[in-house]
Amino acid sequence: MKIPKRIQPLVDDGLVDEVVSRLMSGKEADVFVVRRGDELLCAKVYKEVERRSFKQAVNYREGRKVRNTRRARAMEKGTRYGRKQLEESWQNAEVDALNRLAAAGVRVPQPYGCLDGVLLMELITDSDGEVAPRLGDISLSPEQALLHHSLLIQSVVRMLCAGMVHGDLSEFNVLVDADGPVIIDLPQAVDAAANNHAAAMLERDVNNVTNYYAQYAPELAGRGYAREMWALYEEGELEPETELTGFFAESSKAADVNAVVAEIKAALAEEQARQARLRDAES
Repeated sequence: MKIPKRIQPLVDDGLVDEVVSRLMSGKEADVFVVRRGDELLCAKVYKEVERRSFKQAVNYREGRKVRNTRRARAMEKGTRYGRKQLEESWQNAEVDALNRLAAAGVRVPQPYGCLDGVLLMELITDSDGEVAPRLGDISLSPEQALLHHSLLIQSVVRMLCAGMVHGDLSEFNVLVDADGPVIIDLPQAVDAAANNHAAAMLERDVNNVTNYYAQYAPELAGRGYAREMWALYEEGELEPETELTGFFAESSKAADVNAVVAEIKAALAEEQARQARLRDAES
């Protein structure tokens, strides 16, 4: 097929020999099957921000660190340079996430690098060597649904132990190969500790996939995997191999209002004392 304009630089640099076919067009990128030597790869071409339909991207960027202060200021001001840096940051975030999650034992495609808004990565295939289907495009037996759900929840646990939440997980960004689910599409992945929306995103992610599998295995319906997972994470007790039950009871213990008030008063008194010391030093 004709080489898309955005992939042409990779061909010119010898990173890609041929564009075999268009695999899909999504809300944030167009994906192609490309050939490099005897190997088939996946080329993800990110859409320009004006054409991308990903909602509330600002919520996903919360907590991401930018080491270069000039870049950070430009991104905050929304200058032309800042918008360019913001796009590069969004794209590089996926490469970083893929590398970090692979090291944590999460099944994700292997990335080979991102050049001019095109991410080259492993092409996930099924047992016949064909492009692996998305979870939403296959049917499962109850036994398969329970097994795949267990594997996917384990991957989400490992992601959280690595300090990350996918943020947009559903049956549309999980591929299924011969060994089970493979998680894809990670430019919006968030820092679990630094993003105030992380807990809500985790719950949405887990509920999305659990509800999907529940249509094949009804016993999964209504399970509280996300809240169980997050509670263990907050307590520092979540491990990569933690096995969840899916049953989670909210704490019925009443808040100790007097203790909270006492802490506030102590903090206030400490601040007043600090201000007094500053005034004394200035006088």
